[in-house]
Amino acid sequence: MPSLKDLKVRINSVKSTRKITKAMQMVAAAKLRRAQEAAEASRPYASRMTAVLSNIASGNRDNPEAPTLLRGTGDDKRQLLVVCTAERGLCGGFNSSIVRRARTDVIRLVGEGKDVKILCVGRKGREQLRRDYGHLFVDDQIAFEGIKSISYAQAEQVASRVLGSFANGEYDVITLYYSEFQSVLTQEPKALQVIPATIEEVEEGGSNASYEYEPDETALLTELLPKNITVQIFRALLENAASEQGARMSAMDNATRNAGEMVDKLTLQYNRSRQAAITSELIEIISGAEALNG
Repeated sequence: MPSLKDLKVRINSVKSTRKITKAMQMVAAAKLRRAQEAAEASRPYASRMTAVLSNIASGNRDNPEAPTLLRGTGDDKRQLLVVCTAERGLCGGFNSSIVRRARTDVIRLVGEGKDVKILCVGRKGREQLRRDYGHLFVDDQIAFEGIKSISYAQAEQVASRVLGSFANGEYDVITLYYSEFQSVLTQEPKALQVIPATIEEVEEGGSNASYEYEPDETALLTELLPKNITVQIFRALLENAASEQGARMSAMDNATRNAGEMVDKLTLQYNRSRQAAITSELIEIISGAEALNG
């Protein structure tokens, strides 16, 4: 049974931990608002760009002169998985859920005989995947670690690497993994195929307007498809930033409440032990006095 001193030290330690988790919760709450606003602001632009590309590309997917980013290489043997996670932990299951989604696809693709490679954006994903799939990593990836503040330039850096690899004929299909922010309590892991471009079918009964493009559609697709990939990567990084802060806020709130409950239990145990020690001392004093009087 722990001594009174040990209990006192443990109570103080848990109280200090509770202060830290409470502070981290407040910091995450402050960062969440900005990150959520940035993520929500990126959605209309990304969605609208996808819609415009869908309209332009709807009749060009089978065009032999269409950009390779649209029609693909004609094969899906070589696959690159771009796994976007956070640089830091202490955010609940945020990183693990993205890695779990990517790991499931790796197992499936390898089982189908595909040649799979992994590019990690963010330190935590790399740490979790290194043990089982380190041999699938793309070179050292040092340039893609250290993403602490999200900017369009960082998205361009990742997009440049992805587009360069595809242009060199290294991969046939490239898929982006990230977590879409929905609420503080809900972040949904997503897998988005960016190459070949995923083009939504134009719904029947929609707009029947006919557009003439200048320059021609092929030239527009050649220009817009790489930009769309950068935009989608930028959106994924922003969604991840909001999801990370939401998950951290929720995790630190749970940790703070758990620490409070532990403090209450330890305090009760400390008081009981202290009372037992006082009672034992009183019994010894009374017994000694009775022995002297007897």
